[in-house]
Amino acid sequence: MSDISPPLPSIAHVNGVNLCHETFGDPSRPAMLLVMGLGTQMLGWDEMFCRQLAGHGYFVIRFDNRDIGKSTWLDHEDVPNPMALFAKAAMGFKPKVPYTLSDMAADAVGLLDALGIAKAHVVGASMGGMIGQMMAIEHPDRMLSFTSIMSTTGDAKLPSANPEATALLTAKPATGKDEFLVFYKRLMTTLRAGSFPEDEVLDGSRGSAAWERGHHPAGSARQLAAIIASGNRTKALAGVKVPTLVIHGRPDPLVPVEGGMATAAAIPGAKLLILERMGHAFPLAVWDDVIGAIAAHAAEVER
Repeated sequence: MSDISPPLPSIAHVNGVNLCHETFGDPSRPAMLLVMGLGTQMLGWDEMFCRQLAGHGYFVIRFDNRDIGKSTWLDHEDVPNPMALFAKAAMGFKPKVPYTLSDMAADAVGLLDALGIAKAHVVGASMGGMIGQMMAIEHPDRMLSFTSIMSTTGDAKLPSANPEATALLTAKPATGKDEFLVFYKRLMTTLRAGSFPEDEVLDGSRGSAAWERGHHPAGSARQLAAIIASGNRTKALAGVKVPTLVIHGRPDPLVPVEGGMATAAAIPGAKLLILERMGHAFPLAVWDDVIGAIAAHAAEVER
């Protein structure tokens, strides 16, 4: 039996919402805030992934973004139609949405406030990387460093997701757990973009945990609306001075690798690490590379 105690979830009221969060490691060590992506609970940052980061000497924080998991669900707001929003954005209109990536960046800053943390290393995956970009643009004084993973700038001219990933992203929500588990396994197989038997064995338990804890398709739609409405950040990223590392997988089917390249090109001095086996997920086989890169980047900034 493991002697590692499970993390204890806490709730912080920030920026008008409640954010569920968990911490790992020594609070006296430098903080590292992990920001997850679209429609994904903080479970996307696996508990052992977090513990390994903490083992590098960091106080690691993972949390549910608004509208997912055990954080506030904004079900008093409309559920946007993503295709209609894409069409409006393509015509140059700025669509009206319940909240934006700037609001979600303010959530993250508010969580740091609630925890009494002045500055943190910020690590964002996918939409979490976009939220981290907004933090670097609007709240750079709260960041020690930034690592953007499998994310992009919002430039509509960049290559888009492959058809299968797009279809899964816009699929009709499952109506029950069994249907969801079938969808979840297909989704993860697609996003990993390769054969990872160790993770395939875990898909059932991971999918069950996501369903039972706080699966929320309406919230995912509102998060997608926030991404669409927030537009192209390339010009604003040119002013970012936060030390930045960009990590991207070459076979990423959802956010093509060009998105990571564009992010690194947009942020002055950013470093780019392209991983040959990583798609749009964190299979166990890439943990050492990803965790090692995050920790090395944070340590370099601290020197």
